Amino acid sequence: MDNRGILTVVSGFSGAGKGTLMKRLLEKYDTYSLSISATTRAPREGEEHGREYFFHSKEEFEELISQDALIEYAQYVENYYGTPRSYVEEQLQAGRNVILEIEIQGAMKIKEKIPEALLVFVTPPTVEELERRLTGRGTETAQVIADRLARAGEEAEGMGQYDYILVNDTVEECVDHLHQIIVSEHSRASRNAEFIADIQKQTKAFQK
Repeated sequence: MDNRGILTVVSGFSGAGKGTLMKRLLEKYDTYSLSISATTRAPREGEEHGREYFFHSKEEFEELISQDALIEYAQYVENYYGTPRSYVEEQLQAGRNVILEIEIQGAMKIKEKIPEALLVFVTPPTVEELERRLTGRGTETAQVIADRLARAGEEAEGMGQYDYILVNDTVEECVDHLHQIIVSEHSRASRNAEFIADIQKQTKAFQK
């Protein structure tokens, strides 16, 4: 069977609990690597190059774009953010499943470039629960919460383009479910063409 890792792109509403889910997945199972993004923003206190982000100058980043060294990239408020192809490839070749947490537009770009990528959309069980979680954080103003709920309306339009919808009701169950989805994907026939061809070749020997 194919031992190559699977690139899993995780998107979801703000307040769906993606960050907590990713953190717990990496703690609980040792077959995952979180994709590290490249950025032109300055490192914050305590951040290290190659751990939180790969930090680059604007010129360096634009060189990466011209070399097609990024799977996807976008510009937010004067800074570039993107996913370096080499880091993802190294991890996948080593048999590690790479998790990339990214918004919908980036996810669609990745699906175009890497059709075998697995797309998972994380959502709370209800919109009322989403509103409750956003309010419960106690860190955002009413305007920010309203903006995020409005954005959720736009994001919900793209849910049907994902391979799996993952309902985050309780974190532990959700983590296990995500892990099961990725484990099952490793057995998908389209991911095991070489293995299938080998079995077919060997069994042909028995045909008279």
